[in-house]
Amino acid sequence: MGKAVLLIIALSVFALEGRAAEIWPDSDWASTSPPAGPALQALEAYAFAPRSSQGREGVRTDALLVVQDGRIVYERYVAPTSAQTRHLTWSISKSVLATALGVAYGQGRFSLQDPVARYYAPMQAHPEVRIEDLLHWASGLEWQEDYEYAPLNSSVVAMLYTRGRADMAAYAASRARAAGPGERFLYSSGDSNLLAAALRGMVDSEDYAWQALFQPLGITQATWERDASGTLVGSSYLYLNARDLARIGLLMLRDGRWQGQPLLPPEWVAFNRQPFTAASAAPGEATPGGHWWLNTPVAGSTRPWPDAPAETFAALGHWGQALYVLPAQKLVIVRYADDRDVRYQHNELLKRALAAFAGEQP
Repeated sequence: MGKAVLLIIALSVFALEGRAAEIWPDSDWASTSPPAGPALQALEAYAFAPRSSQGREGVRTDALLVVQDGRIVYERYVAPTSAQTRHLTWSISKSVLATALGVAYGQGRFSLQDPVARYYAPMQAHPEVRIEDLLHWASGLEWQEDYEYAPLNSSVVAMLYTRGRADMAAYAASRARAAGPGERFLYSSGDSNLLAAALRGMVDSEDYAWQALFQPLGITQATWERDASGTLVGSSYLYLNARDLARIGLLMLRDGRWQGQPLLPPEWVAFNRQPFTAASAAPGEATPGGHWWLNTPVAGSTRPWPDAPAETFAALGHWGQALYVLPAQKLVIVRYADDRDVRYQHNELLKRALAAFAGEQP
C-alpha cells in the first residue's frame, strides 16, 4: 500500500474521530459550569443592567444562553421569561425560514435561479424575480420597512396588521417594481413572506418546517403563526425557547450537520454566509447574506462588529433578538430581549462574550 493511500486513510480516520467526539443535544443539552471572573461579570453588567423605574432606559435582556462546542456554558433568564418560554423571535424567523428552505434545496425541490412565479402564482406579475433575489432581500419591489416610529407609510405595518394581513405574500407581490431584481439590497419583510409562500408551493405542505427541520433537530415546542391564507408568516412570527433556537445555531455552526449527519447541504450554508455584493452597509449595520447577517465588510467598509471575528454571522430580530454564531470559537449565543430604546449594541455584547468564553481581551 502506497504512502499516499496510507495518508488518505489516516486523515479520514482522524476526521471521523474528530466528528465522533462532537457533543450534540438529544432531548436536552449537556452543560458545564460557566467561567467565573471579571469577564463574565462585565458581560452580565451589560446584558442585565438595572433598568430605570420607567423601564425604558438601558438594555433589557430576557434570556441569554451560550453554547460552546455543543454544551451549554451559560444560561440566565429574567422573569417572566424562563427556559420553557417560547419567545417571539421577530425577524430571526427569516433566517429560520432560510434554514427550512435549505432542507428543500438539498432535496432538489428548487434552484436559486428559479423564478419565484414557478412556485407562487401571484409573482407572475414579476416574472424575473428569482429565489436568490428574495434571499438577498433584492426583489426590486417597492418597500418601506418602517416600524412603530413611522407607521403611516410603512409597508411592513400594512402587511402585518392592516390591509395585507389576510394574505401577506399577495400584498408583497402586489408592490410596484422599484429596481431590477438582484440590482440592490432593500431590506423587506415582504420578500421573506414571498419566500414562505414559495416554499409552500414547492413542498405542498403546511407542516414542512416541522417535518423537515424542527423534528430532526428535536424541536418540539415551536409556534409559527400563519396568515389567513395559511402561509407561514416567515418574516416575523416564529416563537421558540432559547434552547431550541440554539439548535438552529449549532446546525449552522457545524455546516448543516446534525448528530453527525447532513441535514443541510454544505453549499447552502456557504450561500447563507456569502455577502451580497450589491449591498452597501451603513456603519455598524451587518452585511446581508442569504437571509442571514454577516460580519464581513462590503464595498470598502469596516467590519460591522469590529470586536468580533470576521466570520461571525447571525440571525437578528426587532427589539434586540439575536442568534450569533462564531465558528472559530465554537460559540452559539442566543439573546432574547425587549430593547425598545435602541441602546443595545451587538458589538458590545459580542466583545464581552468573547472575553468571558474565549479568553479574548476586550
